[in-house]
Amino acid sequence: MPDQHDGLTLHHEDWYGEEIADRHYVGCHFERADLTEATTRGVLFTECTFGNVSFNASRHVNTAFTRCVFRRCNFFAAEFTGCKLVGSTFDQCDLRPLTIVGGDWSFVALPGADLRGARVVDVRMREADLIRADLSGATVTGVDLSGAQLQHAKLSRADLRGSDLTDLDPIEVERAGAIVSAEQAVVLAQALGFQIG
Repeated sequence: MPDQHDGLTLHHEDWYGEEIADRHYVGCHFERADLTEATTRGVLFTECTFGNVSFNASRHVNTAFTRCVFRRCNFFAAEFTGCKLVGSTFDQCDLRPLTIVGGDWSFVALPGADLRGARVVDVRMREADLIRADLSGATVTGVDLSGAQLQHAKLSRADLRGSDLTDLDPIEVERAGAIVSAEQAVVLAQALGFQIG
């Protein structure tokens, strides 16, 4: 059983470079904690709040941040592999460059997020809020974006191959130079009202 912590408030926690595993934090508040170069494996954070936390160059493997809130956190060069962030919110966070491989980020709120050049591969992002998000030059391949809100998103030069774009309105996004497959091009043409024949 993981070591469980409920309702804690942790100020200036120093986890620099630590290996963190088999812990469960519920309703905890982390303020100005340092997780630079830390690694989490199988850790559970449920309904926690992170304020001004440094996640720089941190690695997260099969870790869950469920319904968490991140405010003014720094994710420079952070990597998430097989992680679950369902229902989490990012507010005024520095997210570049960010790598996300696999996992479930459904219902995540990233409105207006600066994700230029991010690498997002084989991730479930159903009904994610990406309104006004800047994904210019990002790699967004094999991503389930069904139901995602992408109004006014910037997708210029983004690689979108293999992603579910059925709910994308091409008119509402910046798309110059975005890369899609032939099959996706058909979906987008149909969204614009073209008959394919």
